[in-house]
Amino acid sequence: MAHLKLENNPVSPISQAIFDNTQKTLGFVPNMYKGMGQNPALLDIYIYGYNSFRANSGFNSVEQEVVFLSVAYENNCEYCTAAHSFIADKMSKVPTEVTNAIRDGKEVPDLKLAALSKLTRSLTANRGNVAQEEVDAFLAAGYTETHVLGIIAGIAVKTISNYSNHNTNPELDDAFAGRAWKK
Repeated sequence: MAHLKLENNPVSPISQAIFDNTQKTLGFVPNMYKGMGQNPALLDIYIYGYNSFRANSGFNSVEQEVVFLSVAYENNCEYCTAAHSFIADKMSKVPTEVTNAIRDGKEVPDLKLAALSKLTRSLTANRGNVAQEEVDAFLAAGYTETHVLGIIAGIAVKTISNYSNHNTNPELDDAFAGRAWKK
């Protein structure tokens, strides 16, 4: 796996504005953002996509974390799996048995969330090419075709951070350390 040696360049105004806003909102700037911020286009598109997914995907906060965790698991992103496990547990109130099932590659104990995780993982692993039967099973669980497109938006956002993390190798922030993960 490639690891970039990040340059110690001055922070761009775009990245700095994102860092400042994140500091105000979270109380710290995640190490992942610092790595992504080396290229302001990467960080800017990630933040825009992340916020849009949160506001417009059609999923509630629990379902959003299921999507993000399922993508991070499938893409083997240790940083994002730990971070979204923390967010799921502490902020989105996802049942721990759901996050643990996703982290362990096991069946999610809630049938609707299981269908969401399963289709998300399959779409991620198969680059969007899944059998109609998989989509039909997802729809039968109570979701709509619009939700399939919402999953694709979540995959796009999380893949940006997963790929960036694979190459920048950010140190896990203390806030997420309690949910550190390795596949």
